[in-house]
Amino acid sequence: MISTKAKQTLKAFGAASVLALSMATGAAAGGHAKAKIGLITTLTGGGAGLGVDVRDGFMLAINQAGDGAGVEVVIEDDQRKPDVAVKLADEMIQSEKVDILTGIIWSNLALAVVPGAVAQGKFYLSPNAGPFQLAGKGCHENYFNVAWQNDNLHEAAGAYANEAGYKNSFILAPNYPAGQDALKGYKRMYGGDLAGELYTKLGQTDYAAEIAQIRASDADSVFFFLPGGMGISFLKQYADSGIDLPVVGPAFSFDQGILQAVGEAALGVKNTSQWNKDIDNAANKAFVETFQAEYGRLPSLYASQGFDTANLILSALAKADVKDADAFRAALKEADFDSVRGDFKFGNNNHPIQDIYVREVIKEGDVFTNKIIATGLTDHQDVHAKDCALQ
Repeated sequence: MISTKAKQTLKAFGAASVLALSMATGAAAGGHAKAKIGLITTLTGGGAGLGVDVRDGFMLAINQAGDGAGVEVVIEDDQRKPDVAVKLADEMIQSEKVDILTGIIWSNLALAVVPGAVAQGKFYLSPNAGPFQLAGKGCHENYFNVAWQNDNLHEAAGAYANEAGYKNSFILAPNYPAGQDALKGYKRMYGGDLAGELYTKLGQTDYAAEIAQIRASDADSVFFFLPGGMGISFLKQYADSGIDLPVVGPAFSFDQGILQAVGEAALGVKNTSQWNKDIDNAANKAFVETFQAEYGRLPSLYASQGFDTANLILSALAKADVKDADAFRAALKEADFDSVRGDFKFGNNNHPIQDIYVREVIKEGDVFTNKIIATGLTDHQDVHAKDCALQ
């Protein structure tokens, strides 16, 4: 089953995308959809690559499940605008009658959408954004994060900086909820001093002033969180600056979709992630192979998160009716699916407890990519879980 809205939304992506969605979302033979899913993500403008990857990973899993999965997916573009995301969520809940919402990339959009959605009895599964407000006191039994809590990858970067012997880091991130979480996370684990701390404008592309401040400081290292195009711009300008300080960051600025644009400037950089294409388990090997065959590119961190989110939903639907909220919630909590990360489990606040790896940017033939070189944090749970009343 495919909705008119989804057809309209996917026109820009070509007939192949519409066909894939139509095939992937067929209801079980002779019946109605077991669940209707609203996927709101960023498909145009800045950061669109992240949303496209989440969508493609999600739909790959749905497509692999076949018609028997009996789910209908409605896809819309939030344009990275909170007001647009809220409007789309309201339409999906009131008009489309979705059972589950997912897809949002950006934390400010998640904070605008999630509380209202779960308050109306809908389930929200995040394939990316994990602001601390939704992990601690603002946790909710119908909100599950399948990626990470925002602090996690940055905490692992701070732990790595200690291991690397860095004593005076210069740190920067965009001034929005995930950026604020990033610097807090790094500082939580990092034991050295700060040569500087800056919040940049979300969507900024010129970092000449920030790089000048780094040059003028006595930093021995740089930590930054600048996802999407922001990271591409910063890394290229940093490489051209001639500053020879080691850089460490989370995967968001060194992920597969970004590295080809950054090129040689990223080689050797250490970054942290809960996933990489070389994690050695059958599910991950199959995911990397099938994603590349379907879309003609290596999967990114975001694609892996979309894939896991869809498979978690499918595993819960196989055990419980989404209309039976208690049973479906319990099935989600069990997380009985083959994650590309290997073992997968939720903490009390419905956020993952998981290993965070240290990766190094390398070149394989003509392709820039990452390889795992160490485990930064093992079975790590976010610090905000203690403030969540859920058990």
